[in-house]
Amino acid sequence: MSVNNHTRLLRQIPAVDEVLKDPVIADLVRSVPRPLVLKAIRDTIIQLREELAANRLQEQPEQQARDFFMGIIVQRAVYRARSQNRPNLRRVLNATGVVLHTNLGRAVLGESARQAINNAASGYSNLELDLATGKRGSRYAPVEHLLTQLTGAEAALVVNNNAAAVLLALGTLARGREVIVSRGQLVEIGGSFRIPEVMAQSGARLVEVGATNKTYATDYQKAITPETALLLHVHTSNYRIVGFTRETSIAELVELGRDTKLPVMSDLGSGSLVNLGTCGLPAEPTVQQVVKDGADVVTFSGDKLLGGPQAGIILGKKEYLDRMKKNPLTRAVRIDKFTVSALEATLREYIDLQTAWQRIPTLNMLTADINILRQRAQSLSAELTAAAGDQALFTPVQTPSAVGGGALPTADLPSWAVEVAPRCMTVFELAASLREAEPAVIGRLQDEKLLLDVRTLLPGEETALVEVLVGVLKGGVAS
Repeated sequence: MSVNNHTRLLRQIPAVDEVLKDPVIADLVRSVPRPLVLKAIRDTIIQLREELAANRLQEQPEQQARDFFMGIIVQRAVYRARSQNRPNLRRVLNATGVVLHTNLGRAVLGESARQAINNAASGYSNLELDLATGKRGSRYAPVEHLLTQLTGAEAALVVNNNAAAVLLALGTLARGREVIVSRGQLVEIGGSFRIPEVMAQSGARLVEVGATNKTYATDYQKAITPETALLLHVHTSNYRIVGFTRETSIAELVELGRDTKLPVMSDLGSGSLVNLGTCGLPAEPTVQQVVKDGADVVTFSGDKLLGGPQAGIILGKKEYLDRMKKNPLTRAVRIDKFTVSALEATLREYIDLQTAWQRIPTLNMLTADINILRQRAQSLSAELTAAAGDQALFTPVQTPSAVGGGALPTADLPSWAVEVAPRCMTVFELAASLREAEPAVIGRLQDEKLLLDVRTLLPGEETALVEVLVGVLKGGVAS
């Protein structure tokens, strides 16, 4: 392109004010803040000038260039403005089959918990006001009563996650002193946070005993010194050592603790209030059982097997919990009104275990009937086939799914999925486009196929999935 022609074409690029008058842009400003639209137009014009200078645009006759440039600017500016106006935290359809998917927010809250959050967000609440007396109250009171009632513990405290719960407990009970733990329980709890590192941060000194695969009560006993403050048991909820193994039980540690006048702490990790073994899943120690076995302090997560919001729950003897409540760190890791409201609502569901299995999404998904999952996959496959035509091949297939969230690592969850084999694009392009859709769809890539596991699709989400997937396959705008 000659210099003169290039200059003449540059003059044909519409000005920002002119672009703003375009009907499509004028309509866009009604739903997207004007500053974002202006920035999108300016950025697009700059990009267009750069492409013109680099000869990356198809050469146009000067008399047609203005309309050509206007079309490009409007199209790109609309996309940019909408993308910049879209929230970063978005709704996702989880078709991975992983029930407690850490990257997707772990436990899905039930209807009662969602309503409780909405109530807390819609106005003021008595977060720290005792309505009976009119005096200042405790934000933990609504959940402490339920937790002690459901588990049999003397006292309870809730912080923002289980790592904080462990940190607070160790820092309160063992700062500057020794904590004895089995080598086979020095777990990494996620995100590269490891028990030894949490312990170091708490100010406690780690004392490892036993072997990776076998630890006896006598190993703990031999390691006890006048500097010992605590016996720690960490439940390996996110992995299993199998074969030639032996683990010291909570009951054994409690007996040793009583003999030596040392408190025993159990970090359950996932933590469950129901016996999942009755549903064919691997048996996990319930919170109630560990409390009954005599552990002085018990910690576990709120957003894993419990099925509630992110929280670190601490149960145990009142004398130890009272000390934790007075620790200044408690204020730094305390929960907000939304966690209080969602956790209280979730815990109330456990008062009637007959309905809890259905009303708590996590429990419902974990125990879904395989025949119902098969029917859902077949129905979804038929819907997709009818709507997408020959854009892809859809096949219902049986597949394993997972609990996730560092819980039940050996659990085998037979499930059903729809296998998608696209004809108009690669499976990787399809997965990328689905991630950018609204709502985003996250499936599982396997053997050049995309699997959409129905176990983790919530009631009614199949309709949205069909709309998004068909829109992407047909090259439409999925958002």
